[in-house]
Amino acid sequence: MSDADLIVRVVARGDGVTADGRFAPFAAPGDRLRADGSVEHGPHHPMPPCRHFPECGGCQLQHLDDESYAGFLRHRIEAALQAQGLPLPEFAPVHLSPPMTRRRASLGAQRIGRRVLIGFKQERSHRIEDMHECHVLRPELFALVSPLRELLAKLLPDKRSATIKLTLAEQGTDVLLEGLSADSLAAAEALTDFAQRYGLARLSLDDGLGPQTRWEPQPVTIALGSASVPLPHDAFLQATADGEAALIAAVRESVGDARIIADLFAGLGTFALNLSGKVYAAEASRDAVLALKAARPAIFADHRDLYRRPLATAELNRFEAIVLDPPRAGAEAQAQQLAGSSAPRIAYVSCNPASFARDAKLLDAGGYRLERVVPVGQFRWSTHVELAAAFRK
Repeated sequence: MSDADLIVRVVARGDGVTADGRFAPFAAPGDRLRADGSVEHGPHHPMPPCRHFPECGGCQLQHLDDESYAGFLRHRIEAALQAQGLPLPEFAPVHLSPPMTRRRASLGAQRIGRRVLIGFKQERSHRIEDMHECHVLRPELFALVSPLRELLAKLLPDKRSATIKLTLAEQGTDVLLEGLSADSLAAAEALTDFAQRYGLARLSLDDGLGPQTRWEPQPVTIALGSASVPLPHDAFLQATADGEAALIAAVRESVGDARIIADLFAGLGTFALNLSGKVYAAEASRDAVLALKAARPAIFADHRDLYRRPLATAELNRFEAIVLDPPRAGAEAQAQQLAGSSAPRIAYVSCNPASFARDAKLLDAGGYRLERVVPVGQFRWSTHVELAAAFRK
């Protein structure tokens, strides 16, 4: 074999690529592509730990060791910045969340005759891979999968589907069942018995009209900084506690000793509650704003949709640092206003390298310099990439 057969990197969808541009699924850097299309495994190609790989859509990259997986995450960010014509900044070492640390998950459920399937959907399919082991979920969450099969065997009609959303809160596991109704006395008793037996923090149903709490012996909260924040139904939460800590540390380093800070797309206050000084927090979700106000009244929490009404340049000029943590679509309208502002520091947290790079180009045109990027892999063995970036003007 020639060096042209060597897999040199893994691209966005998880395929390996040779030096001459040929693609090979489930190949790792250092593997070699044989003439018949098969792959000869190299030193960075471990045995995948889970029996459900590669059918399960929860993981796409269990065939990579930590070194090559970290390289994949960094390359995704580098490629996005280079596509926008931006120079590469300093990169911190990639932070990888350990296996079995995911504290929230959305699983599919389907009843087929007497069987109830529960798990992640198969890759590029609507079929559910029935989960009998999982190397990414916290053990407390995975322990509920088998009991949930028994519960849904009683409540879910044949050939019907539901969604199970699990979140590990301070009081235990918060379970939200979407696409399910339980109107009979027997169904209501089954829900209560299940919640009591497995010590749930909260059990809720959403039959299409919004979540309805069926069990919550005490208010459910999540710890953010030193505060216990009320946890709304299906609220956004960083996927792992250690990944959250890595992002918080990067944001705090970026804002430095700033005394007046704006936290935009603030959510429940993941960053606002971990910053010193005076903090203004803008968030479009009313439930999240109310939760943040209840947790820390000293923070000025503003119910504001930053896509429709971004902070204007004149408003941004009041702050010594800006924190941004937008959804996957990024913050294009807000970045346009930021580009013309005089705020000296920006900490940008992103879960999408492409939209981040687009916004970074806007900031670069406005005189901001991208100094440092911290890549974070919270979604272990997936193609999902997160980062925290520091800009200075």
